[in-house]
Amino acid sequence: MNLQQTVRSFGMDDQSWLASEHGTRATESCTLDTSTFTPNTHYPAGYFKSGTPLGEITATKKFGPYDNAATDGRQTLVGHLYAAVGAPSDNTIDVAAAILTHGKVRLSRLPVPAAVDAAGRAEVAGSIRYVNH
Repeated sequence: MNLQQTVRSFGMDDQSWLASEHGTRATESCTLDTSTFTPNTHYPAGYFKSGTPLGEITATKKFGPYDNAATDGRQTLVGHLYAAVGAPSDNTIDVAAAILTHGKVRLSRLPVPAAVDAAGRAEVAGSIRYVNH
């Protein structure tokens, strides 16, 4: 894990996927397992986009992109990346981030390809509410 302090600029973070402020002051810290993300799909601009759905990898307790076809724990939706995080150039370096595990989310505003299927929505029912506007 890289704990060096660095400053990097990558433009504006689009948090329009948040449908309310509820839960944003109670985000949890997490570690993103960069090796589970695909550069051209998940961070083509050099950063992980806020709103990306996340699942927890059972063996390491790190987080990767939610994928209901995965078998490592990421097949269970846990929450969404709260704020954009710069992606390291080396995919063996994990990064610290914040995860939203409780709140209201606009499905239509989630970053592509951040599709959250019905199974994922059911897994977080009661803690995350999805709306279509």
